[in-house]
Amino acid sequence: AAALLRFERQTHGARGDSRLHRQMFEGFLKKRESFAAFSQDAYICTVKSLQTVMAIHKIKFFAGRGSRYLAEKIVASYGTKLGESEVLNFSDGEFQPCFLESIRGCTVFVIQSTFPPTDNLMELLMMIDAAKRASAHQVIAVMPYFGWARQDRKDRPRVPIGAKLVANLLVAAGVDRIMTMDLHADQIQGFFDVPVDALYASGIFVPYIQSLNIEDLSIAAPDMGGAKRANTYAKYLHTPIIISHKERAKANVVGKMTAIGDVEGRNIIIVDDMIDTAGTICMAADMLMSRGAKSVRAAITHPVLSGPAYERINESALEEVIVTDTIPLNPNKDLHKFTVLSVADLFADVIERVHNYKEISSIFSK
Repeated sequence: AAALLRFERQTHGARGDSRLHRQMFEGFLKKRESFAAFSQDAYICTVKSLQTVMAIHKIKFFAGRGSRYLAEKIVASYGTKLGESEVLNFSDGEFQPCFLESIRGCTVFVIQSTFPPTDNLMELLMMIDAAKRASAHQVIAVMPYFGWARQDRKDRPRVPIGAKLVANLLVAAGVDRIMTMDLHADQIQGFFDVPVDALYASGIFVPYIQSLNIEDLSIAAPDMGGAKRANTYAKYLHTPIIISHKERAKANVVGKMTAIGDVEGRNIIIVDDMIDTAGTICMAADMLMSRGAKSVRAAITHPVLSGPAYERINESALEEVIVTDTIPLNPNKDLHKFTVLSVADLFADVIERVHNYKEISSIFSK
């Protein structure tokens, strides 16, 4: 169009000479045909280049040793299989992860929760570093459980901010994106300079709770910090909310506890992001039952379950403990009160959306 306009301007004074006008018009047609041929060739080259780039950036999944059980579920839900990797162990306890297949130009997803021991975090960092040095196009850390999340601020003098340190380590290792679930504090997302997809287990717990058809249901928070989470569940389930107020004598030890809200005659579900020694949850359950509750259950995303946690749960008033598989349960313990719901389908869905540049806000809203 621009060339035609220029031709009209150039030939405006030659309209009286038909021969000159015809010669100039024929020259314009030759130039247009050359330009069209060049444009077609350029388009073909561009399409071929794009196809090549798209073929190179294929997706591959790898798992750390601590989360291989969950990684196998995620890749099965996604419709593929785990990549081949190994870990070389040295006699002094040092180890070295290694990818056993080419990942050059690939989008690599490394699946590993960072629950104790600290080897799980170190293995994740080393796998990210190895992937970047192997020329991976992008490395995404899938961390269903983000360890050290409770250390999100200085709660007393001369202590570290562990969550920020872990964020710095992941970025320094070369991670391009983080996927995790139910962070202990949402502001941890701000510790990163890369995108963070923080998913919510409510999309898994709410349908299960609804399937129980519990009458006189109430949702409870184990402490003031969990009030926002409990309120979200109560909104989706259209139930009243109860807030337990606790005073800690020291770390992992609760002094005393009371409840805010109507407890008598209610079937109560306590919701929280993690359960460690189970002291708070069990004390809350016993306190709620003593105040006239019909039954008490717990829906907890991350079953850390350290120390005497299993024994406390089995000896408590808790009727059922609903958890996810972000952290594996100890098979050598009595698990008759536990119900495990898998997060594999949810993570597989988000991975597919991220890899194909689809929106994921609807997943967050769950």
